Amino acid sequence: MENKLEAKNVSVFYGEFQALNNINMKFKENAVTALIGPSGCGKSTYLRLFNRMNDYVDSFRMEGEILVDGNDIYNKDVLVDELRKGIGMVFQKPNPFPKSIFENVAYGLKIQGIKNKAVLKNRVRKALQQAALWDEVKNDLDKSALELSGGQQQRVCIARALAVEPSIILMDEPTSALDPIATAKVEELIHELKKDYTIIIVTHNMQQASRISDYTAFFYMGDLIEYNKTDIIFTNPEHERTQNYITGRFG
Repeated sequence: MENKLEAKNVSVFYGEFQALNNINMKFKENAVTALIGPSGCGKSTYLRLFNRMNDYVDSFRMEGEILVDGNDIYNKDVLVDELRKGIGMVFQKPNPFPKSIFENVAYGLKIQGIKNKAVLKNRVRKALQQAALWDEVKNDLDKSALELSGGQQQRVCIARALAVEPSIILMDEPTSALDPIATAKVEELIHELKKDYTIIIVTHNMQQASRISDYTAFFYMGDLIEYNKTDIIFTNPEHERTQNYITGRFG
């Protein structure tokens, strides 16, 4: 498998506060990488580097390089809107727009200037199928997405991210607001999607990380403590701190 993304000597500051300390990591293509660690350890800050979401924070400053397909995405010539077309983001709480299911999924396509109705229909259908939601909503596409259950809303958000045909999907605790049944559906979906996408997921749920990821990175106080294949992290970690965290002795 090729490396799809890479962090080289990455440190992040918010004003005087250092949130991440000299992180070096390579992410494999068509794999799921889980970022784990206690709250406030820098996981979400790190995740948001890959689609430049931290740019919205006034005091944000980064040192080092973030490479996507070998290109430094913090280069001053990079068009951030173009970058984000290739990198989908799914947030912790489902955040559908107060629009129909169809309009939610078509949103990014319309922003890109796609007006052809047949193209929009095909892409919306494909994205909903990929998000394992088509069969549940195909007769209700005009219904408000806000009328759906929490799990369905999250899958609408996943479909919205998929519709613009990204190559990378970032997920920030995508199941933390969902019940166990909806969580299982999203986990199943992640497993299917990695055939076509490179996925990075932040999760607080150790069982989830062990179930769905190929690689796991353990962060603590802004440091990357350990990064390896998931089965090694969960059965034979190198560091005692990793062992203590995944067995619930701290954090």
